Amino acid sequence: MEDYSIWVSSNFIFLAFFSLFLLQSSNSQLNPADSRTLFQAQQKLEYPPVLQQWSKWTDFCYLPSNPNLVIVCEGNRITELTIIGNKTKSALSANFSIDSFFTVVTKLSSLKKLTLVSLGLWGPLPPKIDRFWSLQVMNFSSNSINGDIPSSISSIKNLTVLDFSKNLLNGSVPDLKWLQNLEVLDLGSNLLGPKYPSLSYNLVSITLKNNSIRVQIPSDFVKFVHLQRLDISSNKLVGPIPSSLFSLSSIEYLNLANNQFSGAMPTNLSCTTKLRFVDLSNNLLIGRLPSCIGSNLANRTVISLWNCLTNTTSKYQHPHKFCQKEAIAVLPTKRNGEHKKEETTLKLGLVLGIIGGIVGIAGLIGLLILGVYRRRQAKRTKQFKSDSFAFDNNAVRAPSSMANAGRRPQTMRTAALGLPPYTIFTLEEIEDATNNFDSSNLVGEGSQAQLYKGWLRDGSMVLIKCLKLKQKHSTQTVQQHMEVISKLRHRHLVSVLGHCIVSYMDHPNSGSTVFVVLENVSNGSLRDHLTDWRKKEILKWPHRMGITMGIARGIQFLHTGTQHGIFGNDLKIETVLLDDNLTAKISSYNISLPSKAGSESPLNSHDASQVPHRPTNPEKDDIYQFGVIILQLITGKPVNSEDEIIELKNQLEIGLMESPTRLKEVADSSIRGTFAYESMKTAVQIAISCLNEDVNVRPSIEDVLWNMQYSVQVQEGWNSSGNLSTKL
Repeated sequence: MEDYSIWVSSNFIFLAFFSLFLLQSSNSQLNPADSRTLFQAQQKLEYPPVLQQWSKWTDFCYLPSNPNLVIVCEGNRITELTIIGNKTKSALSANFSIDSFFTVVTKLSSLKKLTLVSLGLWGPLPPKIDRFWSLQVMNFSSNSINGDIPSSISSIKNLTVLDFSKNLLNGSVPDLKWLQNLEVLDLGSNLLGPKYPSLSYNLVSITLKNNSIRVQIPSDFVKFVHLQRLDISSNKLVGPIPSSLFSLSSIEYLNLANNQFSGAMPTNLSCTTKLRFVDLSNNLLIGRLPSCIGSNLANRTVISLWNCLTNTTSKYQHPHKFCQKEAIAVLPTKRNGEHKKEETTLKLGLVLGIIGGIVGIAGLIGLLILGVYRRRQAKRTKQFKSDSFAFDNNAVRAPSSMANAGRRPQTMRTAALGLPPYTIFTLEEIEDATNNFDSSNLVGEGSQAQLYKGWLRDGSMVLIKCLKLKQKHSTQTVQQHMEVISKLRHRHLVSVLGHCIVSYMDHPNSGSTVFVVLENVSNGSLRDHLTDWRKKEILKWPHRMGITMGIARGIQFLHTGTQHGIFGNDLKIETVLLDDNLTAKISSYNISLPSKAGSESPLNSHDASQVPHRPTNPEKDDIYQFGVIILQLITGKPVNSEDEIIELKNQLEIGLMESPTRLKEVADSSIRGTFAYESMKTAVQIAISCLNEDVNVRPSIEDVLWNMQYSVQVQEGWNSSGNLSTKL
């Protein structure tokens, strides 16, 4: 009887486990519709490596662990899909349709988390993304998605995380105030602006860095009681910094650097005890830092370089007049006793305004008569056609507008931080800017091009390159080439501001002339700063790290920020320019004008057919040249030959192997005592890696940036502990 009981018990346990197994097996069977959707998505993404192992036998709900591919199932539906690719340098092919792709993916109606990173997605986001009605996490970062953010996104009420960072999105952000569950928003490194977005007060983290926002910070920040992290650096935000930012009850991290914030901060500013990091550098602030961010606190890092402040421990501040000249004027609050005086002033101003208006109208009539006369004279002496080139908001050529673009400049949207819209200039405007190409404005001349300094009508100084093109280049080809150049607008590139193309009708067999209007960077080249001992002394290690990061970001934009990537650029300390804030700008990049007989760029004015050697791997050639630049910034020694590069590299390698003391001896004497050893060590390792003789071993620009960011963070921590201020 006892044996029978044991037999019954054992069989009962077996049946229980067997039933449980059957239950699990039935639950693990993925809905066939979701399986088909995954295979369709694989096809639409052009079979990226992370998805290439899929077959009809793949059990999607029980895939091996892989950080780049995560699929989570609940019941028989997919609730999480994470795909991280390796397309950081290029986009998907011209056959890819982002609309078709999202038509497929939105069939996964039970998704709660969708992460599509570095897959090369390009094109504007379609409004149909609101079909992800149950989505909580949406991460499409590090792609090439452009256009506006569709307003339909505000209807996905369950969103808690929204990450569109490192794309090419532009225009104003739609109203996100209705996303009450949203906690993390990252729209950094796009082209969004100029308005500041309307956001939910429940956000915990806001990242809008590296965009084109050009307004004052809204006053409602006091309502963001849950906000812990705010990064709005590298925009063009203006006006005073709201005091409420520092006293938000939950705020821990504030990055306001590289904007145009102006004025003095209130001395009685209060800071929450949770605030750990504040970066105010590269603004237009004056006066004294308030005590809660001006004093050295062990648990609070404050960076305030390159303002016009008077009570900081760092001597790296602009003179007071710099901020007065650059800042946008803010009217003072009027006292009661001033109103009567203001009324009198207004009456006097009205009378003077009427008189001035009459004089102005008369002067305008005179100018119009003079203009008509000059145009008639010009037509008698020379016949020409000034071909202007118009773009719409999507930068697509509009043939119908070309015929009417002869005299009035056409503009496209502003696509770069702090730069005016791209402009199609008329020949008259070019002549006015250069004072009819006066010889006193000629700053350089080559066999095919002249470089003039000029002044636009708004008073800004520019450089104007005059290049006579050969007959092999048709006007249409040049226009297409300038369209490509017009899109290359980035904080760390010397950008082209506009152009004018002139072809002479009375000499149809002669080539055209193109005038390229360039951004003027007046603070000299990096070579100037490394060879002039006075300028060299200014470049301490934190500044050199900032310059290095700027160059790297410029390279990253050239490699990944355009549809086809721009490689094989002429990167050296002579072609890296610095502005008044020591912001690095690459002044030469390899854009060749297509031609059967060769290629010639109005930007670089060289003929590729005459170049004796073209690198077999231009992308890695850029990495090598970048390594040479880091080498010179570390040692302070400009190099002139390959032998000098090898010698300095060997010295750094020996320093790494032997001791910290030996490595510090190799470093430029101007920066000794201003760097954290770990920061310097990381920079040296990056340089050596970039200079590897094996082209295939050299890192990508993304790898370089990741490691450099670590070096910068180490240095910032070292600075905040008081080391930098005590040793400068």
